[in-house]
Amino acid sequence: IGDKDLQVMKAGAMLRKVKSRSWKKQRHFRLQEDGQTIWYKSRWAGTGHSTFSVADVDVVREGHQSEILLSIADEFPADLCFTLVFRGRRSNLDLVAESPSEAQVWIRVLSYLLLIVALSQRLPLLRWIWDWFQKADKNKDGRMNFKEVRTLLKMMNVDMNEEYALRLFTMADKSESGCLENEEFVQFYKMLTEREDVWRVFQDYSRDGQILTLAELEDFLKQEQQEGERSLEHAQELIDRYEPSENAKKHGAMSIDGFQMYLVSPESAVLDPQLLALHQDMSQPLSHYFICSSHNTYLMDDQLRGQSSQEAYIQALKRGCRCVEVDCWDGPNGEPVVYHGHTFTSKILFRDVITTLAEYAFKVSEFPVILSLENHCSMEQQRVMAQLLDTILGDTLLTAPLDRLVPQELPSPQDLKGKVLLKAKKIGGLEESETLTDEVTDEVSDEDEADPKSLSKSKLSRELSDLVVYCKSVHFHSFEYSRLHSKCYEMSSFSESKARKLAKDTGFVRHNSRQLSRVYPSGMRTDSSNYNPQELWNVGCQIVALNFQTAGLEMDLNDGLFSQNGCCGYVLKPDFMRNDDSFDPERPQDRNGYTSLRLSIQVISGQQLPKVNQKEGSIVDPLVRVEIYGVFQDQAKQETSYIDNNGFNPLWNETLNFIVHVPELALVRFVVEDYDKASRNDFMGQFTVPFTCIQPGYRHIHLLSKDGTAIPLSSLFVNIKISELTTEV
Repeated sequence: IGDKDLQVMKAGAMLRKVKSRSWKKQRHFRLQEDGQTIWYKSRWAGTGHSTFSVADVDVVREGHQSEILLSIADEFPADLCFTLVFRGRRSNLDLVAESPSEAQVWIRVLSYLLLIVALSQRLPLLRWIWDWFQKADKNKDGRMNFKEVRTLLKMMNVDMNEEYALRLFTMADKSESGCLENEEFVQFYKMLTEREDVWRVFQDYSRDGQILTLAELEDFLKQEQQEGERSLEHAQELIDRYEPSENAKKHGAMSIDGFQMYLVSPESAVLDPQLLALHQDMSQPLSHYFICSSHNTYLMDDQLRGQSSQEAYIQALKRGCRCVEVDCWDGPNGEPVVYHGHTFTSKILFRDVITTLAEYAFKVSEFPVILSLENHCSMEQQRVMAQLLDTILGDTLLTAPLDRLVPQELPSPQDLKGKVLLKAKKIGGLEESETLTDEVTDEVSDEDEADPKSLSKSKLSRELSDLVVYCKSVHFHSFEYSRLHSKCYEMSSFSESKARKLAKDTGFVRHNSRQLSRVYPSGMRTDSSNYNPQELWNVGCQIVALNFQTAGLEMDLNDGLFSQNGCCGYVLKPDFMRNDDSFDPERPQDRNGYTSLRLSIQVISGQQLPKVNQKEGSIVDPLVRVEIYGVFQDQAKQETSYIDNNGFNPLWNETLNFIVHVPELALVRFVVEDYDKASRNDFMGQFTVPFTCIQPGYRHIHLLSKDGTAIPLSSLFVNIKISELTTEV
């Protein structure tokens, strides 16, 4: 892009912000001088305005690439339209320019800035310092005096002794001008952020206190990082990869700078990068996997008045979701619609949902998508649904058993790559040669079964029924009945309360080793809140459906579990939940091969924790809480003390100890909060990791926001030890 494009953006333009066919309002948008913030306001808003960071934007879509812009395609041509898709759960921003050339400038410049953001993440620290410097340099002269630096440090969540800050300022002021220029400020910041905690670890293994020899680094990897056999080979790889000094490299040594670069790298993160990649056996029956699943996927908000949107499906699928839900009702002009029946939620066309599914189903994961159909339609519109599924999805829709054989067990994710499976009612089974008649069934949609008043006889169309293969919805009678009579391709859905009651029966684990079970939130959760999925995973339920639009603990656990195995939406259950052995999550010590583990977490320090209160001069008082989720005996929480007025580099050096009885099912959640003695603590960030994916040793935990997006440079430094419990507790 040229300077002219940037100047046009900085001068700004009147763009139409579009929320619906009837809500299209002009707003003045412009790029701020920092080159990374978009400012906009209504012409009648007085001094009021809004801003967002370019870094919060995931992608720029050109033309009619959102359902809202498609709905006004007759009014505004595609060459005027573009959509900003944000990271996390924030709604899209649909915009219409005055001319095609103006639209192109915005699309071109925003796409370029997104590229710059992506590139800058390779050098995040220097970029972060530079961004703050620009924010504080009010007169844009590239210089800051001590008072301005003190103000900037407050903005950056740093509260420090003024005398110490002045001493560092004077040392960095090489020109002795009383002001720091760009490079001098970077030097000041580097002195400010010297990691004493990392230095101490370095000193423990460095004989001369200056470098780690190859042997000393190998010793560190063996003793602390518990790497064992390949420590020597890995030590040399780390020197080659992270050591900035060519002289140290030549002598096979690592300096403190190289050591710190290694410790903050993804390779040294708490989540083992090898387990982050796709690594599990994907050739086992579908019932042997936990499957990332969404409830009422079409909703962007609450269950009563929330907006239904294709965008909700896109967001869920981009997060690795492999089971999406569609509630279908008769619509006008013979077109089925999707919405939450008997509520004021908005309606979208079934056709559009399936088109979205066809486009996005396999962008993130190649493994099968289960389309959970809540069918409330008439025979006529069921036939329309069947036709739309067939024509839009084509070969990706599985319409017959693999190899035309009746299965004795469910096929695997590997067998079903790139396929969409329909989960719905079915006339008869796969074994029978059925007559071509419609059948009356006394079963209605799965989620109505919880409400006896809603039960009614409904007809099922043969065309729709024939598209159901491996996910036939059936009424659940009992575990004994299922063991004796049910087919592997038959599955049941349970409300969270019904599933919790059944979870008290050890038969649930065995049932779930052969058949799929789906759990969905209570109908009372009209605010789209979620239940804790862990207790249903504890009994092997595969499809534990959550409201993806609602951030919080429950979605953190879901994101944590499915962060492993390539984020493919499938996680292999532990072996004791896949065989005929009777595993009782209430009595884990009864299972074969039972061994409990001691988890010791030394919370050492925090780095650049986010501000939660944007008031000027406000500094956080952070504490760290570690939470264990798993079987009942493993549920535990412990926290550190809080540190007064230091969100920049708080130092705790406190150790938290836990006993874990079933590590294969445990999730460990690290939460950082701003302590408040007068009210509830404010959430600052979190990271959730499966216990079995933890790398022991000195690790950095890179924090996520409430929305699940990364908080740049914000981390915890911990030392984790895992050992077998040899003594009675």
